[in-house]
Amino acid sequence: MIVPTKGVAPQRALLAVGAQIVLATGTQPVTVTQAWRRLLTWREAHHHRAPVPFWWFALALDVLFAMGVVDLDDRNELLMFRPRPDAA
Repeated sequence: MIVPTKGVAPQRALLAVGAQIVLATGTQPVTVTQAWRRLLTWREAHHHRAPVPFWWFALALDVLFAMGVVDLDDRNELLMFRPRPDAA
């Protein structure tokens, strides 16, 4: 589920979907809805045909949160992506 297995395609593994979310949104703050729409657009543009329902997207955000990549700003209801350590 988190990583690809026999039953989970590489493009649907939660780590892969999390990486796609980061690629689709960049490091700018976005709402959950904006991140969801950008992910769908990114996946379509990159020919990812395996469907990703919203609940799978939410699980991928949970993985990103657990890894310390994203936080939720409760006041503004924005996802805040932490910059990569190598991005200076």
